[in-house]
Amino acid sequence: MMKITDLKEEQKILPILRLGFRPFFLGGAVFSLIAITLWVLLYRGAVNFSPYGNGYWWHIHEMIFGFGSAIVAGFLLTAVQNWTGIPSIKGKPLAALFLLWLLGRIVMLMPDLFGTSLSALIDLSFLLTVAYTLAKPILAIKQYRNLFFVPLLVLFTIANGEMHLATIYPQNVSLSYSGYSGILLVVFLMSVMSGRVIPMFTANGTQTTKATPNILLDKLANGSLLLATLMLLLHPLVGFVPMFFGAILIVAGMFQLIRSLRWRPWITLGVPLLWSLHFALQFMWFGLILLGFSYIIDEIPTNHVWHLLTIGGIGGMILAMISRVSLGHSGLPLIPPKMMSAAFALITLSSMIRVFGPWLMPEKTMIFIDISGFCWLVAFGLFTFHYGPMLFKAREDGRPG
Repeated sequence: MMKITDLKEEQKILPILRLGFRPFFLGGAVFSLIAITLWVLLYRGAVNFSPYGNGYWWHIHEMIFGFGSAIVAGFLLTAVQNWTGIPSIKGKPLAALFLLWLLGRIVMLMPDLFGTSLSALIDLSFLLTVAYTLAKPILAIKQYRNLFFVPLLVLFTIANGEMHLATIYPQNVSLSYSGYSGILLVVFLMSVMSGRVIPMFTANGTQTTKATPNILLDKLANGSLLLATLMLLLHPLVGFVPMFFGAILIVAGMFQLIRSLRWRPWITLGVPLLWSLHFALQFMWFGLILLGFSYIIDEIPTNHVWHLLTIGGIGGMILAMISRVSLGHSGLPLIPPKMMSAAFALITLSSMIRVFGPWLMPEKTMIFIDISGFCWLVAFGLFTFHYGPMLFKAREDGRPG
């Protein structure tokens, strides 16, 4: 039996602050709408503002460590309650943690408020605070298997720190490699969590037999991703060899492809909360393989191909996962609003347009970025519209959470 808060005490807390997924999923989704809108306008030259670093730095950083970090925090702070049986952070402490994340977004957009040094410290403190909050219940019951996520959050903070250092020492620390390491850390987290839950979700949602786990394949898929990530993280110390990095990405993508096929994505096409997850996995392996070749073959535009991972892989996985988790933890059936199928499809379209449009017709790059951004805005706008009221309401089944 889980030692969850007494229901009478729970009812004294605003529903939006009763579990981590509520403020962070909604806050992350809304922030992505703001960040993508500002980036497209900035790219067009329609607005003129000076965020931390510069516009390009801000776009990369905020989509990883603003939007991405909010979703990661919401997911882990919700999951840890299920893992440990110990109540997760809620109420005023959760509000304080959310406000710390929100303050980070404000100072990255307006660094003159507190100055660049204090702004960087505020931004860097968020994931370390999440790591501490996550570690306490895990250590309390000595559940060391899930302690893995704590050092992973520290690695996220190191990648974030490198991005900040790149604004001070650009000759020693690469902005691109630091940002890309953050992207691969999110992909690595997706890979680990996919191995844990997607075979089970697929079996339950399709009433079929669960795919037999292959521990060696999981280790190869996750290990090759981690190796590629460490190559980026360690670039200030050991340098960077593009061809070797590309080869590792291709190998990692092949392992992801094999693992994905073992999970039978074709049987999920009638279940939106499943095919959306599996589509994101297809972007993961395809993105890794094509990205790997882009570091070996000059004619493949690396900067565009990264968006297979960021939009189709990460964006698609996030949208699918927060749609599922929000329903489950709100005490509702796992049947999303009908328009969410369009949202899942739009993320797929956004990624394909962003990558292959500018690659094939570079003279029309701005138009393709506009269309891709619009697809993202509609997709996450649909989530915000349909799920926002749900996240502000108490669970339908009357249980805490």
